[in-house]
Amino acid sequence: MTKLEKIVLSYSGGLDTSIILKWLQETYGCEVVTFTADLGQGEELEPARAKAEMSGVKDIRIVDLREEFVRDFVFPMLRANALYEGQYLLGSSIARPLIAKHLVGIAQEVGAHAVAHGATGKGNDQLRFELAVNALDPSIKVIAPWRQWNIRSRMQLLEYAEKHRIPVPSDKRGEAPFSIDANLLHTSTEGKSLENPAEVAPDHVYQRTVDPVDAPDTPEIITIGFERGDPVSVNGKSMTPAALLTELNGLGGRHGIGRLDLVENRFIGMKSRGIYETPGGTILLTAHRGIESITLDRAAAHLKDEIMPRYAELIYNGFWFAPEREMLQALIDQSQAFVSGEVTLRLYKGSASVISRTSPCSLYSADLVTFEESAIAYDHHDAEGFIRLNGLRLRSWAARNGR
Repeated sequence: MTKLEKIVLSYSGGLDTSIILKWLQETYGCEVVTFTADLGQGEELEPARAKAEMSGVKDIRIVDLREEFVRDFVFPMLRANALYEGQYLLGSSIARPLIAKHLVGIAQEVGAHAVAHGATGKGNDQLRFELAVNALDPSIKVIAPWRQWNIRSRMQLLEYAEKHRIPVPSDKRGEAPFSIDANLLHTSTEGKSLENPAEVAPDHVYQRTVDPVDAPDTPEIITIGFERGDPVSVNGKSMTPAALLTELNGLGGRHGIGRLDLVENRFIGMKSRGIYETPGGTILLTAHRGIESITLDRAAAHLKDEIMPRYAELIYNGFWFAPEREMLQALIDQSQAFVSGEVTLRLYKGSASVISRTSPCSLYSADLVTFEESAIAYDHHDAEGFIRLNGLRLRSWAARNGR
């Protein structure tokens, strides 16, 4: 192994990263700095500190990244209305570049020449972490234990933990658990029975949302305020980005909004099935499209819809820090200059529906569109020439084809 003096590990304090911590110490014989990101996963993070201390770690970093996560990663992505394969709101994908950014920053601060992560060799996260590190500091080595060690089964993982006296929670000792990733934007669940896409997901998989069937029988009406494409208030109350998303998660979860059972195409070439819950993000996507509907020019809106799949794919595949994503972001951000106003939605039985929208920057003209007599001059005869010009190529095409 390459001689290293210091490694910064992305550390959750769970079984996998606790074993990785010990493996790094044994394999490289160097100091390991642990970094635990608080992204609003809803877990108590101090136990991670205690476990790291028990393993002899001297430099333990636990950093609250909730506001940065929502403000600098989630909101820019929502400006694009990004959905991977038309459905997935990219809750895991968008968190990885932020974690990688801080891994690199800590490595530079403490003089470490390597960072490590716990992503497996079959998943997308290895790409997201490592491509981000490549873009931010190519001099830093990335260590991916799941691609390097000889542990190939869950039984071997547990045996390693027992040999090195690494505590294993009782719920991790039996059958392989669901793999769960959570942050302020979403919760994703994979594994066990979910690996068979023909099996219906059991009810206990869902953690953030009630079953829409059991949601309240009375709709709830909410209003979200936007400024330059970003949400800034709920029901007239201004909030920070993280507080706003937290509020909408509670509202959406109560009404069963944001559930998704998806079979997706991983970048590395295989299909996988996951259960996603994104209650607040689903509400925000609906509301954002609602405010854009009256503030964006038609051609601008359609162009955004054309580039959205490419933008979403870049995030999914791990290219957040790539030049092409930044170029697309500049275009998207430019489009949001007048996307301000308020959107009112009805939350009911798993759905969030726009029921009204207002904006001081609205392009909508009731006088222009009305079927009644209009104060704005519109000559209906103009449509005849417009239609004839647009039909010219169709008439030529029909004549050639003998129609």
